[in-house]
Amino acid sequence: MIVRELLLGPKRFTDLRTGLPHASPNVLSQRLRELEQAGVVQRRTLPPPAASRVYELTEWGLELEHVLHALGRWGARAALPAPEVGMSLDAHVMSLSTLFDPELAEGLRATLELRLGEQRFRADVADRRLEIVRGEAPQPDAIIETDPGTLLAVAHRRLELADAIRSGELAIEGDRYVVERFLGLYTLPEPFAPAA
Repeated sequence: MIVRELLLGPKRFTDLRTGLPHASPNVLSQRLRELEQAGVVQRRTLPPPAASRVYELTEWGLELEHVLHALGRWGARAALPAPEVGMSLDAHVMSLSTLFDPELAEGLRATLELRLGEQRFRADVADRRLEIVRGEAPQPDAIIETDPGTLLAVAHRRLELADAIRSGELAIEGDRYVVERFLGLYTLPEPFAPAA
């Protein structure tokens, strides 16, 4: 889960705690030390004026992205967890990459900014690939402003885009066609049905 929380970019310890609320500070510190010793995570200090210490994935740690996507696709076949289990913001955003279907992105080249509360993410779609990173998008083709749950509900086709806009749960700026294409790039796998 720590690797998942760092895939979209560096985080301070307090940001990791927010994304992993069920991990005690001691357990999180121990896991970070173990990942540093294994060469998966590294610490660095941001330049002034921030000067914050952050954790980030090493080049080797970044290679785990494909593993996490495979685990995410596998987990997407399970029944939805109880609402109290919850997902971190980064888990919501990562699920877009996990369920991205390159075939549906044929011919689309666009940059979007996802505004999810106070957090900003840049999503680039080109050459049937999707890249999502933390941060604002300079001159995006479109901006989507919503909460993570609504974003996934529309992307997973549990909520129509028009209904989300009408209810005020989601707002867009810029090219609506780009937003519609972007939110249609995801395929949910067939749910797992245990043998009777």
